[in-house]
Amino acid sequence: MPEREAPTGAMDDVDVVTRSVLTASRLLVAVSARSLAAVEERVTLPQFRMLVVLSTRGATKLVTLADLLQVAPSTAMRMVDRLIAAGLADRQANPGNRRETLLQLTEEGRRTVADVTARRRSEIAVIVEKLRPTQRLALIEALAAFNEAGGEPLAPALDEAEPHPLGWAMDVPVGRDA
Repeated sequence: MPEREAPTGAMDDVDVVTRSVLTASRLLVAVSARSLAAVEERVTLPQFRMLVVLSTRGATKLVTLADLLQVAPSTAMRMVDRLIAAGLADRQANPGNRRETLLQLTEEGRRTVADVTARRRSEIAVIVEKLRPTQRLALIEALAAFNEAGGEPLAPALDEAEPHPLGWAMDVPVGRDA
């Protein structure tokens, strides 16, 4: 791979950096879309986000789930209904308060999250393998700084069991159109 020179002023030009991040985000969105391709007839990207949150948090009340996804409770309920119909989630009475309902993943829902996450990780690894070791180190440092500035915690290591919600930190405002 030929060595690229940094564009003049790139160190100080927010627009140049922003354009580079936007380009990288297009690549990552494409990877995400491809990783969902095997389940796209059953799960949309917003529904997958919900599956990941349920996978990470376990049984969760609807209002909490809606808040975590930053959607209206009615939107979250429609998403849950579709996931239940697809056999990926179910409802159960809260043992601590029988008036509340908790939402949780089914075994098929857990498998779906694991499969999609594994496909995404594998495709990203293929891209990273094309980088030289010095470029990998630079990428780690740049992305760590970028993630820290955006308030996003580090994704789990390959041997960690729990996936982390993909692409949204709990304390950073994001659009409500999930």
